[in-house]
Amino acid sequence: MAEPGEVTATPAEQETPRGRRRIGVLMTVALVAFLIDLGTKLLVVARLENHAAIKVVGDVVTFQVIRNSGAAFGMGQALTIVFTVIAASVIVVIWRIARRLYSLPWAIALGLLLGGALGNLTDRLFRAPSAFRGHVVDFISVQHFAVFNLADSAIVCGGILVVLLSFRGSNPDGTVHQQAEKSGKAGGRGE
Repeated sequence: MAEPGEVTATPAEQETPRGRRRIGVLMTVALVAFLIDLGTKLLVVARLENHAAIKVVGDVVTFQVIRNSGAAFGMGQALTIVFTVIAASVIVVIWRIARRLYSLPWAIALGLLLGGALGNLTDRLFRAPSAFRGHVVDFISVQHFAVFNLADSAIVCGGILVVLLSFRGSNPDGTVHQQAEKSGKAGGRGE
């Protein structure tokens, strides 16, 4: 109970520091994912481009530089500018969601998505052949699968985490779907 004359914080005001911490986690995860992706791309372009593939795990996993103008599996190679716009849109959507972010797992998932999107968008913006049409550097080759990079891995891991969180009923704002639905149904019965 508040003392006379004491100003108490509203629940929204009490949650603000926690929300800021979650945004900090999102930005830290995104920055780490982005920097690791950028660093590995710079390294493999400098050391591996125009060289024979390096066997990492026999013929199953190799490192070889591929310039990808399309999306995953080389699809949509004529749509490079569309993928640039999609990546930029994903970044904007994540930023909008982050304003009401209070869930640590969601902060990690969105950070992975953001870092991966920024990594591939950087390639689209700054790599040859031209701005907005740049080819993404892929270098991890798995036999009978695609050639990909660490930004792609961050996007996939973030996407899997988003799906798992959604199946659990978790929302980015820290609420749970099932609890909201149950309380809504219980309220409807009493009327």
